[in-house]
Amino acid sequence: MSQPERKPSIRAVPDLPAAPVTQELNFDSQDLQACVAMMQGGSKTFFAASRLLPPRVRTAAIALYAFCRVADDLVDEAQPGDTPLEVLQVRLDAIYAGTPHDHVEDHALSLVVQQCKLPRHLLDALIEGFAWDASGRTYDSIEDLHAYGARVAGSVGAMMSWIMGPQSMDTLSRACELGVAMQLTNIARDVGHDASIGRLYLPRRWLIEAGVQPDAWLDKPTFTPAIAQVVSRLLEEADRLYKQAHSGIAALPPDCRAAICAASMIYADIGYQLRREGLDSVNKRTVVSTTRKLMLLASAWTQVHWIRVSDHNPPPLAAIVGLVEGCQAATQQTGNKAYFPNRAMPQRVAWMLNLFERRENERLDRNSLRQAS
Repeated sequence: MSQPERKPSIRAVPDLPAAPVTQELNFDSQDLQACVAMMQGGSKTFFAASRLLPPRVRTAAIALYAFCRVADDLVDEAQPGDTPLEVLQVRLDAIYAGTPHDHVEDHALSLVVQQCKLPRHLLDALIEGFAWDASGRTYDSIEDLHAYGARVAGSVGAMMSWIMGPQSMDTLSRACELGVAMQLTNIARDVGHDASIGRLYLPRRWLIEAGVQPDAWLDKPTFTPAIAQVVSRLLEEADRLYKQAHSGIAALPPDCRAAICAASMIYADIGYQLRREGLDSVNKRTVVSTTRKLMLLASAWTQVHWIRVSDHNPPPLAAIVGLVEGCQAATQQTGNKAYFPNRAMPQRVAWMLNLFERRENERLDRNSLRQAS
């Protein structure tokens, strides 16, 4: 069932000052290495892009990814009679109570929650998306698929943006949309793999419009021009969201922009490579080579300096509005922390001197106004 369409004016909501990580989290070295190993064994794209993150964000991102990865595996690998969703909710309850269970990823996420005041509703949304997988939920329209992507990937984009903070409504919206774009790319790439485990994420209406009966195709998945047409259409939607999210990168803290730009470029390149290979994601899984990833990492480092915030931000994708509004409510409860990026000591000294100079100039200006009056 698709969510009710909601089209609030994004400009009508004030900026959201999130609570940022101001220093590298104090992880146990063995816990950190275990989390890094989970990342390397899971998302190589995320791991590659994370190398460009500053230390103040990198460890938090690794901790977040480790918990998400374990949670996903716990649901996917559940046996009959298991209750993975209930287990995850209990573990989250303990994490937010400051008494995490004895798991590496729980201890790591607990540190992130404590330091960043990470909103609980974002992790609840992620687990809800996993529940949709476990229940075999189907997706009739692209809006239905947006709702799924918002939960399993848009929530992660919001959490990453929150950790980097402080952010505005616009920036958090663009971060969520980037997550949804990446999830659509994953779906387009993994059509064959998903079918092998009885899952079909391509919008069923699109399949029917292309002359494909979804259930019959799932019983005997084959690559056809009609499937290529639907995959191409999904990649076009992903490209639209990549473009819409792109300007949000410029609104991130300067030391985080290159990493997010790199992740966006590498994921988008999966779609480009899939097109070059004829859109057959039924019989093979498209990958971006290590050499190509290194080229994109270098390109992101260069291009990020030219990205500008758009003067005309579009309204947010309807499916992600609830995530961003929840962040607004969380901010009102937790308050704001000033953003102070990691800088070398000379840069910090220069920053302080500039601050003192600005304040002295403001004091002189106020005195001048008093004398003039």
